Amino acid sequence: MDKFTKLTGVAAPLPIVNVDTDMIIPKDYLKTIKRTGLGTGLFAEMRYNEDGSENPDFVLNKPAYRKAQILVAGDNFGCGSSREHAPWALLDFGIRCVISTSFADIFYNNCFKNGILPIRVSHEDLDKLMDDAQRGANATLSIDLEDMTIKGPDGGTIKFDLDEFRRYCMLNGLDDIGLTMEKAGMIDTFETANAEKRPWA
Repeated sequence: MDKFTKLTGVAAPLPIVNVDTDMIIPKDYLKTIKRTGLGTGLFAEMRYNEDGSENPDFVLNKPAYRKAQILVAGDNFGCGSSREHAPWALLDFGIRCVISTSFADIFYNNCFKNGILPIRVSHEDLDKLMDDAQRGANATLSIDLEDMTIKGPDGGTIKFDLDEFRRYCMLNGLDDIGLTMEKAGMIDTFETANAEKRPWA
């Protein structure tokens, strides 16, 4: 998993509440267990018309937001089913950070396991960030996980909180497997001692 320390990128506004995982990645795209290639299906029902052409009115189809790395979204983002394909699709598109006032628990946990930083902010701060994100090509935000700050295009700064363990994992690029591998030396020592103590096992 890639480390997340600092990120400066275009922020796309998605002022919709209760965006569920089926909206993020429709069930038609769940036939794969690969984490790549799902970016084309991200928000497919909103991004594409019935004939498969792009919907020019959807934010991620607008020229200024086609390479957005940050998503500023409404309350309760990622609700619905527990599909891990949702963060996979966001990451494959290029989204590394989602900012909202609240997230569904399972989606929130899945983000950390896949290198996406979900940031909770107050409604007042979300309104400011949503306004920043609506500036098109000038909608650049800077996320600093070390200082736990979000800096807007005008230089204004918003502080956010994050559990210290999750922050440590993101800063060091550690998913569940990575955390286990940090203990590889201890595991090897235990296995060697156990083999000597119980050679029949």
